[in-house]
Order: sequence, then C-alpha cells, then structure tokens
Amino acid sequence: MDIGARIYVAGHRGLAGSAIWRRLQAERAQRLIGRTRSELDLRDPAAVEEFFASERPEYVFLAAARVGGILVNSTRPADFLADNLAIQQNVMLAAWRHRVKKLLFLGSSCIYPRLARQPIREDCLLTGPLEPTNEAYAIAKIAGIHMLRALRQQHGFHGISVMPTNLYGPNDNYNPATSHVLPAMIRRFHEAVEHGYPTVTLWGTGTPFREFLHSDDLADAAVFLMRGYDSAEPVNVGTGEDLPIRQLAGLVAAAAGFHGSILWDLSKPDGTPRKRLDVSRMAAMGWRARVPLEQGIRRAYRDYSSTARIPKFDRPISVSVDPSRNVPPSNEMYERSL
Repeated sequence: MDIGARIYVAGHRGLAGSAIWRRLQAERAQRLIGRTRSELDLRDPAAVEEFFASERPEYVFLAAARVGGILVNSTRPADFLADNLAIQQNVMLAAWRHRVKKLLFLGSSCIYPRLARQPIREDCLLTGPLEPTNEAYAIAKIAGIHMLRALRQQHGFHGISVMPTNLYGPNDNYNPATSHVLPAMIRRFHEAVEHGYPTVTLWGTGTPFREFLHSDDLADAAVFLMRGYDSAEPVNVGTGEDLPIRQLAGLVAAAAGFHGSILWDLSKPDGTPRKRLDVSRMAAMGWRARVPLEQGIRRAYRDYSSTARIPKFDRPISVSVDPSRNVPPSNEMYERSL
C-alpha cells in the first residue's frame, strides 16, 4: 500500500475505524477519505456507487458495520443481518467495479463455531454451530469473507479478510443498552465509584474466558496486512492470551478504584465458554500485539472517565454484561459506526 494513495476508511468514527485512521495519520497519509452516515449511507447502493465514482479510492479499509451487544443482537437479528449484508456487498462490489487496488474487510471472531477447538484456527470456519446470541451478525460476516473469495476467484480482486478478537480502546461504545463486556464494565464500575454504590452485578458466572485486543494494536495489524498479505483465507488478529471474565472484572474494578462487592447474576447466560484465537499465522509473518491488557484497561478507563457525564441513580448499579460478545469492527450501532 502506497501511503500517498487515496485511502478510504469506511467507519472512520468507530472503534476500529478511528484507530486505523489515527494509524494512517501517524504515517503521514495525506489523502485519507472518510464519510459519516449522514454524508454516505453505505446501505444505499446508488449512493455508494456515486461515492466511489467521484472519490476514486485506491485502498479501502472496510470497518463499518451495524454492531451491538446481546440485547439488540437477540431482538433485532433481521436488522443486523440485512444491514451488514448490504454494507458489505455495496462497498465490495463498488470497490471491484472502480478498480480499487486492495480492500481489507474487518470481520469478527464470532464467525467461528460456539464450541470451537481452542485456540481457534482460521480453518475452523463453518465446522460447527454458531453462538445463538449473535448468529445473525456472524452469518453476515461469514458472507463477507465468501464475497471477497468469490470476487478474487472470478475477477482477480485483491480483497483480504481480517478476524479480530474482542476489541477495546478510544471511541468505544459505552451505551448500557448496546455495549460489549469491557466498556460495559468500565462504565458501571466508574458509575459505582462516582456515586458510592457498594455493589456491581454482572451477568452469568464469570467463568467464561475471553481474549481482548487494544484497537491501536488492531490498527497496526490492519496496516501491516494491507501491505504484506494477499490471500483469500481469513487471518486472525489477537493476543493469543485470554482470561476469565471474573479476572477481567477485577482488573476493571482496580482501574476504577472500586472496592465494593462484585455480584454475579446466575440467571443470565454465560455465552460461549471460551474464544481464544490461534494467532500463529500473524506471528509467522512477524507481527505481535504490543499493548498489555492491564495497561490497556487503565488507558481505556482514563479515556472514558475524562469525558464521562455520569447520570444520577438512586440504587446500586446492576450491569447487563454479555461475556459471549466480541467487539466488532466499529462502535455501538450502525448509526454511530459511520
């Protein structure tokens, strides 16, 4: 990838997209292209076609998506499936038609079977049932991988698929109705400290294991792969290390200075027991994550607490955290991801 080329980051205001944008700016990319949803609705094929015809991007990072936590995934699966399929198809086909040199598609580790063998290798795709709570989103992402494979096979289009583990970092989604496990914990522990509440209640048993990757590491990997990887096979990006949700809660509580009790609502689901990615392919290419989780959590907490506006509550905080969801490539809901 020529850093002086016209580079379009779809979803440049979301968690992953904004990190990629910052990474490219740090390399002095001067011709970055970004559009908000109000400027360009990626679900509209005519609008996407017109955008590509006028802007002529040479490289595309497709980080835009409709995403959210367990509640919206479970109650609005048709929206998640339809919107993500539309975004992916419109951008990928327009990129091919307008001769984009290379497109990088951000997927998610939720594409893999719920009970996949650990650590999860890339060739585990489509070898078992998906996690039911995010099945619609996962199916859309799997379709994106296969769309790029088909475009490569039929037209020689250079598209690559990157599967990150759970992401966190600047511009994360802290909305209690739609956020994922780590930002949800950050917000709730912060609120508990601010208001002096003695307890924070989390979903499930706290025993599932999860892996987390700072968005800055994901952005570094994305640029690395755009420069040096060109294959139809998806590639995992993560740390290769995981921890129990209970231990994660302890790290977040420590970062927030919360000294109360952490309670667990056993009536709520745990989700997938474990989701640790096999990152040996990235390691063989010479790339490894650099931000330690404890340090990254402290940074994320500082980012959030420096800008948080805490509402007033009259009772202890109870947070609905779904430990099965991983953070997809952008923020909150589609409206914010763009």
